[in-house]
Amino acid sequence: MSSLRIKEIIKEKGLSIKDVSEIMGINRVGLSKHINGNPSVEVLEKIAAALAVPVTDLFEQPQSNEFTCPNCGTRLTVGEK
Repeated sequence: MSSLRIKEIIKEKGLSIKDVSEIMGINRVGLSKHINGNPSVEVLEKIAAALAVPVTDLFEQPQSNEFTCPNCGTRLTVGEK
């Protein structure tokens, strides 16, 4: 599972990869390669700027009340009683 949320944010904003690539001034294939690969900090900053979000939003945020069971893989949420 990738730690990047770029595709999710693009979808949330009602944009396509093509829309974002046009905002960035690069071709769609190039942007797709960055999203699916290991983009540099510079590229991440450009993507964040094109999406008008902080760079940190491009990464999954750890949920302190959620974890995955190491034995069965079930996602569990811890709450207060």
